[in-house]
Amino acid sequence: MTTTQRILDLAAAAPARHGEELVLLLQEANELYQQGLKALHREVAARLGGLATADLMFAAKTAGMPCDASQDRDEVILLLALVEWEMTLAAIAYAELAEDAARRGVCLIPEE
Repeated sequence: MTTTQRILDLAAAAPARHGEELVLLLQEANELYQQGLKALHREVAARLGGLATADLMFAAKTAGMPCDASQDRDEVILLLALVEWEMTLAAIAYAELAEDAARRGVCLIPEE
Protein backbone atom coordinates (compact mmCIF):
# COMPACT_ATOMS: atom_id res chain seq x y z
CA MET A 1 0.00 0.00 0.00
CA THR A 2 1.31 3.43 -0.89
CA THR A 3 1.64 6.35 1.51
CA THR A 4 -1.10 8.15 -0.37
CA GLN A 5 -3.48 5.22 -0.20
CA ARG A 6 -2.88 4.73 3.52
CA ILE A 7 -3.49 8.43 4.26
CA LEU A 8 -6.68 8.27 2.18
CA ASP A 9 -7.79 5.19 4.14
CA LEU A 10 -7.08 6.95 7.44
CA ALA A 11 -8.97 10.05 6.30
CA ALA A 12 -11.95 7.90 5.32
CA ALA A 13 -11.92 6.16 8.72
CA ALA A 14 -11.56 9.38 10.75
CA PRO A 15 -15.23 10.44 10.92
CA ALA A 16 -16.09 7.25 12.81
CA ARG A 17 -13.22 7.65 15.29
CA HIS A 18 -13.26 9.62 18.51
CA GLY A 19 -10.96 10.44 21.40
CA GLU A 20 -7.82 8.34 21.68
CA GLU A 21 -8.64 6.36 18.52
CA LEU A 22 -8.72 9.60 16.55
CA VAL A 23 -5.44 10.73 18.12
CA LEU A 24 -3.76 7.46 17.10
CA LEU A 25 -5.15 7.73 13.58
CA LEU A 26 -3.92 11.33 13.32
CA GLN A 27 -0.48 10.34 14.61
CA GLU A 28 -0.14 7.62 11.98
CA ALA A 29 -1.28 9.97 9.24
CA ASN A 30 1.19 12.60 10.46
CA GLU A 31 4.07 10.11 10.33
CA LEU A 32 3.10 9.17 6.78
CA TYR A 33 2.82 12.83 5.82
CA GLN A 34 6.35 13.48 7.13
CA GLN A 35 7.71 10.41 5.32
CA GLY A 36 6.13 11.52 2.05
CA LEU A 37 7.50 15.04 2.39
CA LYS A 38 11.01 13.73 3.15
CA ALA A 39 10.93 11.43 0.12
CA LEU A 40 9.75 14.23 -2.16
CA HIS A 41 12.36 16.59 -0.68
CA ARG A 42 15.10 14.13 -1.72
CA GLU A 43 13.63 13.95 -5.24
CA VAL A 44 13.36 17.74 -5.56
CA ALA A 45 16.91 18.20 -4.23
CA ALA A 46 18.22 15.78 -6.84
CA ARG A 47 16.19 17.41 -9.61
CA LEU A 48 17.04 21.02 -8.74
CA GLY A 49 20.47 20.61 -7.17
CA GLY A 50 22.28 21.91 -10.25
CA LEU A 51 20.40 25.23 -10.40
CA ALA A 52 21.96 28.46 -9.23
CA THR A 53 20.72 29.80 -5.90
CA ALA A 54 19.21 32.86 -7.62
CA ASP A 55 17.20 30.56 -9.92
CA LEU A 56 15.99 28.54 -6.94
CA MET A 57 14.90 31.70 -5.14
CA PHE A 58 13.10 32.93 -8.25
CA ALA A 59 11.29 29.60 -8.52
CA ALA A 60 10.25 29.75 -4.85
CA LYS A 61 8.97 33.31 -5.17
CA THR A 62 7.12 32.41 -8.37
CA ALA A 63 5.50 29.50 -6.50
CA GLY A 64 4.33 31.93 -3.82
CA MET A 65 6.74 30.86 -1.10
CA PRO A 66 8.36 33.68 0.83
CA CYS A 67 12.13 33.57 0.75
CA ASP A 68 14.94 36.05 1.12
CA ALA A 69 18.69 36.33 0.70
CA SER A 70 19.31 35.05 4.24
CA GLN A 71 18.08 31.58 3.28
CA ASP A 72 20.54 29.06 1.95
CA ARG A 73 20.07 26.70 -0.98
CA ASP A 74 18.87 23.81 1.18
CA GLU A 75 16.12 25.94 2.73
CA VAL A 76 14.93 27.14 -0.66
CA ILE A 77 14.91 23.60 -2.03
CA LEU A 78 12.87 22.51 0.99
CA LEU A 79 10.39 25.33 0.33
CA LEU A 80 10.04 24.18 -3.28
CA ALA A 81 9.53 20.59 -2.14
CA LEU A 82 6.87 21.76 0.31
CA VAL A 83 5.02 23.62 -2.45
CA GLU A 84 5.03 20.49 -4.59
CA TRP A 85 4.10 18.23 -1.68
CA GLU A 86 1.15 20.37 -0.58
CA MET A 87 -0.43 19.83 -3.99
CA THR A 88 -0.37 16.03 -3.68
CA LEU A 89 -3.45 14.02 -2.87
CA ALA A 90 -1.75 12.65 0.26
CA ALA A 91 -1.01 16.12 1.66
CA ILE A 92 -4.49 17.42 0.83
CA ALA A 93 -6.12 14.40 2.49
CA TYR A 94 -3.92 14.81 5.57
CA ALA A 95 -4.76 18.52 5.84
CA GLU A 96 -8.47 17.77 5.67
CA LEU A 97 -8.07 15.00 8.26
CA ALA A 98 -6.15 17.28 10.63
CA GLU A 99 -8.67 20.11 10.18
CA ASP A 100 -11.59 17.77 10.90
CA ALA A 101 -9.84 16.41 13.99
CA ALA A 102 -9.09 19.95 15.19
CA ARG A 103 -12.76 20.92 14.82
CA ARG A 104 -13.51 17.99 17.11
CA GLY A 105 -10.92 19.11 19.65
CA VAL A 106 -8.15 16.70 18.68
CA CYS A 107 -4.69 17.85 17.66
CA LEU A 108 -1.12 16.62 18.01
CA ILE A 109 0.17 19.80 19.67
CA PRO A 110 0.09 19.28 23.45
CA GLU A 111 -1.78 21.82 25.51
CA GLU A 112 0.22 23.91 27.92
